[in-house]
Amino acid sequence: MPKTRPTTATADTPRKKGQLPTKQCAVCRRPFEWRKKWATTWENVRYCSERCRRAARHSSPPTDD
Repeated sequence: MPKTRPTTATADTPRKKGQLPTKQCAVCRRPFEWRKKWATTWENVRYCSERCRRAARHSSPPTDD
């Protein structure tokens, strides 16, 4: 019988590529997957890349004061 190693994977830290959560970019509408560097801020991530984040800030309407 083959030995199996215990895993430490949980719902918060997915391990297999097929099980990664995805979101849709707010600018380009492309799907993007969870990354380890976003583990603590995944709820706040809105853009797939730095380029899309900059485009969103640049295209926002000016505020009238």
